[in-house]
Amino acid sequence: MNFHQLHIFYTVSERGSFSAAAQTLHMTQPAVTMQVQALEDYFGTKLFDRSSKKIILSEAGRALLPYARRSIMLMRETDQAMSAFTHMLEGRLQLGASLTIGEYVLPRLLGPFGREYPNISIVMKVMNTSQIMEEINKHQLNFGLIEAPVAHPDMEVEPVMGDELKLIVPGDHPLAEREEVMLEEALQYPFVLREQGSGTRQVMEEQLMSKGLDSSAMKIVMELGSNGAVKSAVEAGLGLTIISTSSVKHEVALGLMKIVNISDASFKRQFYAIHLKSTLLPISAVTFLTFLRQHSSGQ
Repeated sequence: MNFHQLHIFYTVSERGSFSAAAQTLHMTQPAVTMQVQALEDYFGTKLFDRSSKKIILSEAGRALLPYARRSIMLMRETDQAMSAFTHMLEGRLQLGASLTIGEYVLPRLLGPFGREYPNISIVMKVMNTSQIMEEINKHQLNFGLIEAPVAHPDMEVEPVMGDELKLIVPGDHPLAEREEVMLEEALQYPFVLREQGSGTRQVMEEQLMSKGLDSSAMKIVMELGSNGAVKSAVEAGLGLTIISTSSVKHEVALGLMKIVNISDASFKRQFYAIHLKSTLLPISAVTFLTFLRQHSSGQ
């Protein structure tokens, strides 16, 4: 018995078929079948019931599954612990990132990462969460970085970075002279917001709900599909907004916008990494995620 066989067994049980497991593991289906059979020969018992069209775990397979899962978790923890010592790593990472992360957060961190790990190349696609999940399932991406947790039976989702949304006002707005306002006062003004369903909008609406409010309490004059469009509208004086502070650093430095604290509301959130449960990330990917966790506070 070896870890490779346990990983294959776990992947077959997670994916529900030998063919799907073979696709996930980049192996041929006969090779997957042979490794499972070798594991069955080792234990002297069948691990799957193949009598129906869809394979199901036997009683012995159900008993083995938690141990296989623990072995994979231990391997992931081992990779994470060793990632601090792997500065000579080489490889190519393909990842997906949702809009705020891909356009405003990661670019500031890719430079320092590249200097620390010069032999790891990164290919990043900026897309929405559903597109990221689709490409991960097709094995076109190693992992993704998204703005809100998702529930998917095949996906592992874990927090990697913190972020905070703030009230953003035009540089010449009356509130720009203030360091802090009450939520009720801010809601007296028109707002330009991200579209329904975006991670940014979701965080804002959840905080409003915790205060007994919803977005209907806001004077929404415009809903836009990108932070760039929202910022342009705010700069033009069309309204205030609530978006990530990481996306307005340039405009604030130029005096075009001002970040104003809301004293009685906090719009904090987490960014999440997502990947297939049955996939062991390459050590270069684990190293990148560890780097993000360590450096996110300075973003």
